[in-house]
Amino acid sequence: MRAIRVVIFFCLFFIFTHSSVNEKSKIINNLKNIDNIQFKFTQKTNENIEKGKCILAFPGKLKCDYIDKNEKELIVNKKMMAITQKRYGKTLFYPLSKSTFINILNKNELIKVINESSTIIDDYINIVFIDKNNIKTLIKFDKKEFLLAGWTSFDQYNNQIAFEIEITSLNQMINNNVFTLPSKG
Repeated sequence: MRAIRVVIFFCLFFIFTHSSVNEKSKIINNLKNIDNIQFKFTQKTNENIEKGKCILAFPGKLKCDYIDKNEKELIVNKKMMAITQKRYGKTLFYPLSKSTFINILNKNELIKVINESSTIIDDYINIVFIDKNNIKTLIKFDKKEFLLAGWTSFDQYNNQIAFEIEITSLNQMINNNVFTLPSKG
């Protein structure tokens, strides 16, 4: 009886391990063919919910327009992130090195994270990434198309940020000027 349990355990372990590797391969193959993604998003930080739309261009460029009263705009251009509240004419700049964005916005880094991280499969294929500061980020991919579906991370104040996305288009022509950071004034 014990031998049967051991055989069943190893069979299930092999199936789940093989499935996880297969899922990762499909995600990586998909990513290799993607230059940019346009998507709608819902961002949840604690009790606060924000919505908007973004353009992500590999490597390292992101522009998000929030649908809110402050007309918030987030622009990432390789090593710097700028968050502008157009309503107040106020822009804050942050080095991207202090953000978990760095591993999502660079396709090669994202592929490396996928290869080296563990996987949890539920409604999504979740890549569990723990960085050098022991901060955990969950990167979600959908199970049907193997496309990015969002991520959950923590900011510098230990607030959980859940970013859910709905892709609206892939590999469209994009004017690179949309990723120009505002001038520091």
